[in-house]
Amino acid sequence: MDAQNHYLVHVIPYRSDWSLEFEKEKERLLGILAPHVVAIEHTGSTSIPNQEAKPIIDIFAAVHTLLNEQVYENLLIHSGYRYIETGMTGRHFFAKEYAGARTHHLHILPLEGFYERKEFLFRDYLRAHPEFVKEYGELKRMLAEQYDSDPDGYTRAKTAFIQRVDDLARTERGLPLQNVWE
Repeated sequence: MDAQNHYLVHVIPYRSDWSLEFEKEKERLLGILAPHVVAIEHTGSTSIPNQEAKPIIDIFAAVHTLLNEQVYENLLIHSGYRYIETGMTGRHFFAKEYAGARTHHLHILPLEGFYERKEFLFRDYLRAHPEFVKEYGELKRMLAEQYDSDPDGYTRAKTAFIQRVDDLARTERGLPLQNVWE
């Protein structure tokens, strides 16, 4: 595992201030990344009311054209974000830490297809179907204990649940089903 992508998995109860933290960070990022960014959205479990989560704010930023990561790295150099190579194609990933703990994940992606991404389908489906929030929280707590020092294993172990919700969301919207790892 990439050492710079390694952190402890710690799931905590929902905090109502996560949305406020996102809004503050969104304003900071709009100031730093303008005119490149055309939309910034709060994703991940911290964006879902009453969802237990790792206390890391996930942020998706859309750009008209995805430029080389160095462009964004240069803009973000004094913001606390650092670029992390993940091997994911079609996006750039940055992480921000405070006192040695991850606080924010920033994904920069092209605007085309932005709102049809699985992350938005998942977020919006759980927001509309709170019965899944409890089930997901229980799964996350169990997996956080099992994979406490393996964030990649923790993420992979959630795949079946995420795939099920993604399939339900796609079916509800009349979209074709697809593998969440594609």
